[in-house]
Amino acid sequence: MPTVIHRTRDELMEQRERLLAEVNMSYEQLRERAATYSLSMDELDVWHTIEGLDYLLSGDS
Repeated sequence: MPTVIHRTRDELMEQRERLLAEVNMSYEQLRERAATYSLSMDELDVWHTIEGLDYLLSGDS
């Protein structure tokens, strides 16, 4: 049986902010660097995680 993790909107937002702080970039900086393929592997992992969080947050409106 698959594992399901339940998080509140606030928890998702906090995770998103922690990830951006971890790579020391704003969302705009990270997005810009992702668009030009200028991210390290760790930064790329953060970018993909943030994309997933944004998807979840957009469906929570």
